[in-house]
Amino acid sequence: MSQPETRVTKQRLAVTEALSEVDDFATAQQLHRWLQDSEKKVSLATVYRLLQSMADDGLVDVLRSGDGEARFRQCVTEVHHHHLVCRSCSKTVEVLAPAVERWAARVAAEHDFSDPEHTVEIYGLCADCRAKAESGTSSAK
Repeated sequence: MSQPETRVTKQRLAVTEALSEVDDFATAQQLHRWLQDSEKKVSLATVYRLLQSMADDGLVDVLRSGDGEARFRQCVTEVHHHHLVCRSCSKTVEVLAPAVERWAARVAAEHDFSDPEHTVEIYGLCADCRAKAESGTSSAK
């Protein structure tokens, strides 16, 4: 049975446009604020609903911050991927990880699960933030 086709509404187009304007991940509240500033009439509840629908369809990436808040970005890579995220500046890099895919499939099979799904985010410090931290340390001496 095929999935029903997603309706393209003015609100969906507006949220898609807002996502295209941000370079990094943004919260639903940030996108809603951008829409209001652009005089687009989309309620916050609709922004949340559309973002969830787009995430379910694989059109946006979702990252959860330490406090559980979801951040969204249009996918750069069209295939299943994971993220490296800088703990300092939130710079995000999409990465393919075939070893993770094989591991997830193996673990699922070992426990008699099928159709495994997973999300992997690796947090660290990007080269720019690491350089800033090191230069700040050396200048403080």
